[in-house]
Amino acid sequence: MQQDLIRNFSIIAHIDHGKSTLADRLLEQTHTIGSKEARDQFLDSMELEREKGITIKLQSVRLFHDGYMLNLIDTPGHVDFTYEVSRSLAACEGALLLIDASQGIEAQTVSNAYLALEHDLEIIPVINKIDLPHAEPERVQKELEEFIGINSEETIFISAKEGTGVEKILEAILKRIPPPAGNTESPLRGLIFDSHYDPYQGVIAYVRVKEGEVSEGIQISMMSSGATFEVSEVGVFRPAMTPEESLKAGQAGYIVAGIKNLQDARVGDTITSVDNPASSPLSSFQRIKPMVFCGLYPSSKTKHEELRKALEKLQLNDSSLQFDPDNSPSLGFGFRCGFLGNLHMEVVKQRLEREYGLELVITAPNVVYKAKTKDGEEHFIERPSSMPSTGIEYVAEPFVDGTFILPEEYIGPVMELCQEKRGEFEDMNHLSPQRVVLKYYLPLAEVIFDFYDQLKSRTRGYASFDYSYSGYRESDLVKVEIHVNYKPVDALSFITARSKAYQPHRQGNR
Repeated sequence: MQQDLIRNFSIIAHIDHGKSTLADRLLEQTHTIGSKEARDQFLDSMELEREKGITIKLQSVRLFHDGYMLNLIDTPGHVDFTYEVSRSLAACEGALLLIDASQGIEAQTVSNAYLALEHDLEIIPVINKIDLPHAEPERVQKELEEFIGINSEETIFISAKEGTGVEKILEAILKRIPPPAGNTESPLRGLIFDSHYDPYQGVIAYVRVKEGEVSEGIQISMMSSGATFEVSEVGVFRPAMTPEESLKAGQAGYIVAGIKNLQDARVGDTITSVDNPASSPLSSFQRIKPMVFCGLYPSSKTKHEELRKALEKLQLNDSSLQFDPDNSPSLGFGFRCGFLGNLHMEVVKQRLEREYGLELVITAPNVVYKAKTKDGEEHFIERPSSMPSTGIEYVAEPFVDGTFILPEEYIGPVMELCQEKRGEFEDMNHLSPQRVVLKYYLPLAEVIFDFYDQLKSRTRGYASFDYSYSGYRESDLVKVEIHVNYKPVDALSFITARSKAYQPHRQGNR
């Protein structure tokens, strides 16, 4: 198909603003799925996604409308999966920014909008749920223009549940999102934006072809490792895997090449042709550093190798997951794992248990501290036992810039919560006469425990929260050891602020 008839787009939204429902309507409107196949949250294929009502894994699907090829790459909505959103946007030229007409702009709405702007994407604002009795689409439209700077005249009003306005979205995608660039005659360069492991076919790489063409039988090379493979199948998601003759510049799909080594198909790598290689790789994704760490141990010592293989397979399509071998005197051999946040940690644990049949013991989550000793050396402290016992000049902890969007009447309770969590006030602006944007500088260690639960209870669920990593800062911290039979147990010990060292600690109750 000609490139000027191709559109690559994504849907970005805050949690529960109707992204999965809109994806369902787009699939139905373009006749990608029939009435017999249709079900709610069609692209949310994991049981865990359906239970939690959130998208965890990005999904790709090819649609056709009015002679155009539309490649939809779905995205998650929670702050812990921002990395997944970034990968989706790197494979697109445009994005639908979906906002709930009753809830308005939320913290993750702002974060995702700026992320799309950073990728230089065409943004189509869509206000959803206009059928609700308490919907205020005009207010939300005004917030869009004043707070994010998007022209309100470009806004589309829809009800994804009822299907109202979906045709207008398809028209806007065709008119406003630019076609992909890239020359089919140039050397092959394809960006791996996701992948999954199949026990029979090996690693199946999800690829956005930026230049050139890839087809069955050609020899490809991974530009980061130099590993070479012969392509045995290329295809697209319709939404099931459907073989095609080739994938050309501007198109997105999958490649099967008998890749058995999980390290040879890293997300963010560039594939090229062995016979006519590209001179340079595509710009990859920014490597995201884990923010929360914990220990994962199999309940049975004989399951250690199974846990390692399972983590490797999960890491294949979740490169933000990191793990290293670990040995606990009380729990045996396991792995020290790094995650983007608490939800990310919970999802990985549940996937390991459900998809791989493992029974796990998990230690309390913690962040990585940094200690500088008097000899000038810096030590990164991933667990309490590695904290130097003497000669410490200072200890620093990671901080985040937190953004809250909330009704005006909850300013007091949120500020009180932030003060209890050792936060520092940064700024406050009115999004509208009734809604406020509040910014606080917070220790990450205080955010990863019961912060979300307390925020929800104190604001009755009306406040949204998003954060970004800010860096390390010196703090007055101490190590608290828990002794059993007069011996310290590393799995129960923790590092905390000196002012909180004598309080009943959260970790002790987990």
